[in-house]
Amino acid sequence: MDADPGRFNVDELADLGGVSRRTVRYYVQQGLLPAPLGVGRGRHYGQEHLDRLLEVKSWQEAGLSLDQIRARPATAPGAGTPAACPPQPLPRSTWRRLTLAPGVELHLAHDIRLPAPGRLEELAAWCRTHVTGDGRET
Repeated sequence: MDADPGRFNVDELADLGGVSRRTVRYYVQQGLLPAPLGVGRGRHYGQEHLDRLLEVKSWQEAGLSLDQIRARPATAPGAGTPAACPPQPLPRSTWRRLTLAPGVELHLAHDIRLPAPGRLEELAAWCRTHVTGDGRET
């Protein structure tokens, strides 16, 4: 992630929103998402872009077409859900999942820095040695 947690490049926005980079760009082109901020290599997306992306996804999951979504205004932060809009989804968060051994996973929030590769390998080796397939410690 960037040093500023409120700024995302297109890859980060796509990952956080659970879509492809191509989808982010398409949504901007279609007016479903605001254009990125900045110019040139400094182009970035903010929290408002992520909020709108998740809002568009929730409306799609509720069965609305892109044309129907485009006709709806974005929900203002803190304003609640407009009466004609589908219910808002549960809050989402992005996690990384690392498989350490068969049946053993490490889940890390997106803002947690990964340990050094050597430390991860030590943990994975310990798991492979000490944890059986049924999750019990040997």
